[in-house]
Amino acid sequence: MNKFKQSAPVIRTTKLFREFFESERSGGLLLIACTLISLLLANSSLGSAYIHFWEHDLGGTPISHWINDALMAVFFLLVGLELEREVYIGELSYIRNASLPIAAALGGMLVPAAIHLGFNYGLPTSSGAGVPMATDIAFAIGVLSLLGNKVPLGLKVFLTALAVIDDLGAILVIALFYSSGVDWLNLGISLGIFGFLILLNRLRVMRMWPYLIAGVFMWYFMHHSGIHATISGVLLAFAMPFGDGKKNSTSYQLQHALHQPVAFVILPLFALANTAVVFEPGWQADVFSLNSLGISLGLLIGKPIGVVSFSYLAVRLRISALPQGIQLKHIAGVGILAGIGFTMSIFIILLAYTDPGLIASSKLAVLFASFTAGLIGYLALNSLLNKKRSKQ
Repeated sequence: MNKFKQSAPVIRTTKLFREFFESERSGGLLLIACTLISLLLANSSLGSAYIHFWEHDLGGTPISHWINDALMAVFFLLVGLELEREVYIGELSYIRNASLPIAAALGGMLVPAAIHLGFNYGLPTSSGAGVPMATDIAFAIGVLSLLGNKVPLGLKVFLTALAVIDDLGAILVIALFYSSGVDWLNLGISLGIFGFLILLNRLRVMRMWPYLIAGVFMWYFMHHSGIHATISGVLLAFAMPFGDGKKNSTSYQLQHALHQPVAFVILPLFALANTAVVFEPGWQADVFSLNSLGISLGLLIGKPIGVVSFSYLAVRLRISALPQGIQLKHIAGVGILAGIGFTMSIFIILLAYTDPGLIASSKLAVLFASFTAGLIGYLALNSLLNKKRSKQ
């Protein structure tokens, strides 16, 4: 009998959650394929042309910047909408249910950051402490989905909630620590537009187009404010009318419309544009640099330690309860999968560093740690869930 179990939370899922999970699962598998293609092309005879393509000027801005600053704002919009739904009617709407993934996400951010700082304290690379804090939703869910129907619903919901909260944490870290000098006028205009959208919401304006048009302007001024423009995606999400959360609500319709474009266009483009890492002679030495070790160990060791230890404390202190059918060892398996940083980690690398060599070696560390975490997490959970089935 599990000594930690106390009045296990009832797991409720919505159709939109299942839709979100399914799109993230397929998108995660596509991300793996795009990453492998990008690495192969970057290190082939076409490598120079392939890398140059992403730096090609489009309207005065490189294509890669359009992807990272504009399209990723749409990704954050989807994350914000999912978080909003979870808070209002999903897993996070019940404090007993929400407290466990919140505690796990907090531990999964603080411990990896501490490990990176432990290796890089006082060095210029200490600015990369945010890199191992993030979990990639699509990639992690994609790996979990490979286990099929043997995965309990509670574990799927826990991982999804943890990853969404983790991404919110990453967004706050970006806003607080990875923004350049603030242009207060542009920031004020952007926040003024956000306030206007909140007013529209309060006036029960339910049409989607005023929010989307104003959201574009909010993104533009946020982009010129020094605060990373993707933050505007989350703000727009929380300004969207949620209503009763059913199919006719503005929030539901927008989230439903964004699932496939984000999973099958935006994130694959991000992977293709940002994983074109060339394996230069002597690249192996970079794997053992203090920065790379901080990133790799933060993701591979810090994530599971943080997720499990904070979950244990939350349950032990009776702040939380484990979902029905879930034990702490299953949380440990999910904690390993949370070490898949990928999209968010690479995104923060681009904000934390300017040196091309340091960016490349950091990306290699993230790719190595993410693939290793995915493989170990899959094998660990497969073994645990097979044992669970054999006992039933």
